[in-house]
Amino acid sequence: MSAMRVTLDAEACVGHGRCYALAPDIFSANDQGHCVIKTDDGLIPVGSEDRAHQAVANCPEGALRLEE
Repeated sequence: MSAMRVTLDAEACVGHGRCYALAPDIFSANDQGHCVIKTDDGLIPVGSEDRAHQAVANCPEGALRLEE
């Protein structure tokens, strides 16, 4: 299995919080409640792929993307 990476369009994020509610091991929030990816390189931890897919699919603005 190849590594999966998530990217964030920070300008599109308005802070609904679905990403960090669904995948708190991958996403967090800044002081304004907007998404922050917890790793500098955006790599998804092994075993968290399903949560990453769910979080990306539930972003109303489409601010998150997955790359495999």
